[in-house]
Amino acid sequence: MSRERQLVEKIARALAPRRPASARLKMGIGDDAAVVSTGGHAEWVLSCDTFLENVHFRLKTHPPDSVGYKALARATSDLAAMGATPRFFLLTLALPAGAADALSGRSFVGRGFSHDKTSPLGSGALAPEVPSESWLNAFLKGMARASRELGIAIIGGDTTQSRTIFISVTVLGEITPGRALTRSGARPGDIIYVSGKLGRAQLGLELVLRGHARNRELRSVVQPHLYPKIRIALGAWLAQHRIATSAMDLSDGLSTDLARLCTASQVGAKIYATKVPTAALPAASARKLGMPKLDPLQRALHGGEDYELLFTVPPRQAKKLSQAPGASKLTPIGEITRNRQVILAAHDGSEKTLKSQGWDPFR
Repeated sequence: MSRERQLVEKIARALAPRRPASARLKMGIGDDAAVVSTGGHAEWVLSCDTFLENVHFRLKTHPPDSVGYKALARATSDLAAMGATPRFFLLTLALPAGAADALSGRSFVGRGFSHDKTSPLGSGALAPEVPSESWLNAFLKGMARASRELGIAIIGGDTTQSRTIFISVTVLGEITPGRALTRSGARPGDIIYVSGKLGRAQLGLELVLRGHARNRELRSVVQPHLYPKIRIALGAWLAQHRIATSAMDLSDGLSTDLARLCTASQVGAKIYATKVPTAALPAASARKLGMPKLDPLQRALHGGEDYELLFTVPPRQAKKLSQAPGASKLTPIGEITRNRQVILAAHDGSEKTLKSQGWDPFR
């Protein structure tokens, strides 16, 4: 069990209500998002995500507009995983001392936002690097672009001060009652599908860390890391047509997220190395750029932040996927089993347990 999962379970135990939760709570801790009944013709789907400087991005390495774009996109991916339509979001933004002056009170100070004026910095603390006004403007421009593309509107949030940039986004989506996709519905015999090629974000990250974030020749390769495309339409279609028995987004790597889905559904899985869609640079380009000789399959299995959808479908429903948004990019990679283990069938036909080696912030 990962340290992150141990922490989540500890929090859930400590904060569990002493009496049954409200009947309006349809789904709580344990999935990509919570589901709450409104008592009307729709249910609300809610989630939050944190994006930290020096953990998820670097001030000098990542283009500021990509930081804004990705902060909102990765949070909204949880709504896609549940099949919900994005509606609104709240933004918490903490900046180093001095950075607020760049905002000049224009962008965030206003209706719907609260403001914490207390400083966490002691008198002897070293001053962190402060993002410039141009950085902040580009950050907001990127987030605005994501907001338009995802169809989600800001309705408020909070601003405060921190030693480094701290971004937290809470998203709210809408779905027809009883249609939310969950991690817990997979059954033995179901076919396991993924959207898109896996490992693209990890490959993009490796290039960005080598200084190629703004390399126009590599733009298509680094974009999956900097500006991930979220599968809103696919998630909504799967939920609307009741095709998928389970689903989640691939945020921490296939090896880790598939294990989570199997645990929630109390099943196992077998996937085939020959079927996993991978991404790689041509060998000549990799050598020219000094890229390590990492097997594309390893990126696909363990690389995080692809934000593709992982979902399961009964064999009798598989043909219907030809009508799904982005159907040509959907790939069957294996099947759900009864044995509670996640097995990888290698290229040579041998089989081994697939260990969870994706992203774990506490590793």
